[in-house]
Amino acid sequence: MKNTLFLVLPALLAAPFLTFDGSAGSTTPSPAVAAPLEAGTFAIDGSHSWILFKTNHLGLGTAWGSFNKFEGSFVLDSENAEASSVAMKIDASSVDTKNKKRDDQMKGPDFFNAKEFPSITFTSSKVSGGGETFQVTGNLEMLGKKKEVTVTMTKVGEGDDPWGNYRAGFEGTFSIDRTEFGMDYMKDGIGSEVTLILAFEGLRQ
Repeated sequence: MKNTLFLVLPALLAAPFLTFDGSAGSTTPSPAVAAPLEAGTFAIDGSHSWILFKTNHLGLGTAWGSFNKFEGSFVLDSENAEASSVAMKIDASSVDTKNKKRDDQMKGPDFFNAKEFPSITFTSSKVSGGGETFQVTGNLEMLGKKKEVTVTMTKVGEGDDPWGNYRAGFEGTFSIDRTEFGMDYMKDGIGSEVTLILAFEGLRQ
């Protein structure tokens, strides 16, 4: 399994999953304040976060998709990465490839089998690094199978937003072999290696 975690999650703690709407108001956000990232518990702001994936298609192009529904939280301590942790949950039925017929197949038993396995989860077991870059190791569970992955998360910025929140943004990428989770459909036409790209903003609680 190729371990290069995409979760743009800061180092974080397996706290209860929370969903937040950061769209309150239409004021254009001002640039984040450049300051040391404040330690604390953050909830992922789903309205300002993205999970994308891509893989090879027929050896001729790149197929893209995303997940539209996910939630999570993390505990971040820039000065003591080992005290950091993260947990998140993705709604497998929210897969979106911009084609309804293909999306219906992706939700079915050929791919994510969302009816039997409605969630894809990640829970960290170790965080190292600090400052701008964190190495996040944890268990990714999908289709009833659990695999350990390590993801490099890079801080994009942090600071107060116009709505009274303290916000931190991270991004990263990682690759997995989908066949290791039992997703074997059309191995000769669709790449086994899938790269995930995450861009998350968290709101400090």
